[in-house]
Amino acid sequence: MEESQRLHVACIMDGNGRWAAARDLPRTEGHTEGEENLARIVRVAVTRDIGWLTVFGFSTENWVRPRAEVRHILGLHEKLFGRVKELNELNVRIQWIGRPFDSPSARTPKYVQRAIRKAINDTASNTGMTLTVAFDYGGRAELMSAVRQVRAQGQPVTPETIEKHLYLPELPPVDVMVRTSGELRVSNFLLWQGAGAKIHFTDASWPEFDGADLDRAIALAR
Repeated sequence: MEESQRLHVACIMDGNGRWAAARDLPRTEGHTEGEENLARIVRVAVTRDIGWLTVFGFSTENWVRPRAEVRHILGLHEKLFGRVKELNELNVRIQWIGRPFDSPSARTPKYVQRAIRKAINDTASNTGMTLTVAFDYGGRAELMSAVRQVRAQGQPVTPETIEKHLYLPELPPVDVMVRTSGELRVSNFLLWQGAGAKIHFTDASWPEFDGADLDRAIALAR
């Protein structure tokens, strides 16, 4: 299948904490298992007709979580962006979408920034699926940023000019958006890119989400 015809699947990875609570484990254990499951889903996704897999790793609203939990999630993202060897073996290119590091409102720590930059650089030549991780990301913040840039350049605010100034203009429209753990909302994720997407809601928590669930989501776009 041509790259332009391959699917863009976006995932709101919800339910890590509930998965842990159901097993009498700390919430941090749920986040750890969620990161491991993302690695498993990437290995499955490269065998499907998926050109882009975009996942909601950490939102602009998540900074209000308990400090210890945030530190744990930051460490997991450093680990995720450190999986360069495996991504290269899978021919996966990794990208990031979120508030620019030089934005006054950006909160991504320097060590995570370094991991992100290195992963993007080290996988840049891969030609298979693109894995995009949304970190310190909010859909409304992205749209406000785009509008501000368009107006600062004296351009008319149109769909075309907004698209050119999104965080990652190359990100194609979402074909299927997945929301795990039984929640029926899109939580400020890819509001522009996901405007016409089919939405697959599943009761499975993110650590439980597997290849069969992914296939059911993909079927919505066929």
